[in-house]
Amino acid sequence: MKRILCYGDSNTHGTKPMRGPNDVARFTFSERWPGIVASELGPDYKIIEEGLPGRTTVHHDPIEGGHKNGKTYLLPCLESHWPLDAVVIALGVNDLKMRHGVSAFDIAAGVGVLIDIVRSAPSFGHETPKLLVLSPPLIIETGWLAKMFAGGAEKSKALSAELSAIAHAKQVAFLDLNPVAQVSPLDGIHFDATNHHAMGQAIALQLKALLA
Repeated sequence: MKRILCYGDSNTHGTKPMRGPNDVARFTFSERWPGIVASELGPDYKIIEEGLPGRTTVHHDPIEGGHKNGKTYLLPCLESHWPLDAVVIALGVNDLKMRHGVSAFDIAAGVGVLIDIVRSAPSFGHETPKLLVLSPPLIIETGWLAKMFAGGAEKSKALSAELSAIAHAKQVAFLDLNPVAQVSPLDGIHFDATNHHAMGQAIALQLKALLA
């Protein structure tokens, strides 16, 4: 059985589009994209979900907490779930928050740091996991999250090209989700069930080819 770690944020977690900070709900496993991937790939694949709402690539969040830093948790996560055949990195959206003040170039550089961590993790005689970097669809500055992500919509337009460049430089697989899905107009960040399904199908196809 091939084991795939999905390392991401609230969209990997399956958070539903939100009307406000207390409007917190989660799609079921069969509705969120990792579950769609599991369904598409079948019983010969094990999907491991590691989606933390608010997770960044490499930044401590001064408001939501240091535990949101994707860099600090990645190595113990990899060792916890070893052995792994593939790791999907689905991060970058939370780096667009105004509080972090980083460019699309630096967000991609943060993903590059995560790629290096995966490659340097102990393999204990197994092959290093293959990597798939996802580029999230463009965000929208709308709803209750608009002020938090002020300026992020414009930066997100450059994110796909920067993530593609870092994936190419690091020689890992890349999938741009912009042609596949769109964020909900309710909060501009999260996805409805239809878009989760579309993303899951596209990611499953890429993983099947990567692990063939």
